[in-house]
Amino acid sequence: MDMEEMEQELAQLPQKAADKKSENRKFFQKLRKKKPKQLDTLVADLHDEVFEEVDCLACANCCKTISPIFTDNDIARIAKHLRMKPSQFVDTYLHLDDENDYVLNESPCAFLGYDNYCSIYEVRPKACRDYPHTNRKRFHQIFNLTLKNTEVCPATFRIVERLKEEMEG
Repeated sequence: MDMEEMEQELAQLPQKAADKKSENRKFFQKLRKKKPKQLDTLVADLHDEVFEEVDCLACANCCKTISPIFTDNDIARIAKHLRMKPSQFVDTYLHLDDENDYVLNESPCAFLGYDNYCSIYEVRPKACRDYPHTNRKRFHQIFNLTLKNTEVCPATFRIVERLKEEMEG
């Protein structure tokens, strides 16, 4: 998928996610009750399949629109990499949100380049490394997060659509 196709998909994503939100919420409620044994394996397989198609560097919508949570370990590691004191890193780039988590002061991320490459990729926050959380164990624990991520990440949207096809079809 090239940049132009990705831009088109991103332009349509908010409406597509909104159109499917109620359906997806009901689907996740059913899954939460059933807790199918193969769910983690199936989602991990769909994750791998979809990320063969979706190039994060053509997208970077997560980096452009939402902030990861920065843990104390993330702050220490990134500050060291940038040759800053952790307090200086926090003062420069972060603030506490309503849930008392450190998040970025602004979007897009200050470390995102014009080419969608991350200038701190090797030391990026754990939340960035794990995003969109579709290849983790106990997937049933993050249905609400996944539903929210369908609004931001085209890969997550595709994974959920394919998961519904697999589970219901």
